Amino acid sequence: MSASILTVDDSASLRMAIRIALTGAGYAVTEACDGVEGLAKAADAKFDLIVTDLNMPNMDGLTMIRELRKQPAQAGVPIIFLTTESDADMKAQAKAAGATGWLVKPFVADQLVKVARKVLGR
Repeated sequence: MSASILTVDDSASLRMAIRIALTGAGYAVTEACDGVEGLAKAADAKFDLIVTDLNMPNMDGLTMIRELRKQPAQAGVPIIFLTTESDADMKAQAKAAGATGWLVKPFVADQLVKVARKVLGR
């Protein structure tokens, strides 16, 4: 059975690029357009990995991660930030919130797949 990945990004074109990269590697991908929708989808289904943007309307990625980490069912789910931000302070905040890793946009599809395989162990 393939891993199930939730992608959260307000850009439809980036969600499509992420989906193409991850489904091409054999993963099942579910999409959300912001942190509010991401939280709702994470509450409705079990995901093996979450890939999220930082800057989004309605709820940013940091807030979403903090909310996810309050839920026992989400405690061990790896979360990767995929964002244009590369500030060291922001990375430290993300790690403190519970992020597993960080990739900077624009991303290379192979790099995203490599990170997914590493954190998923498959």
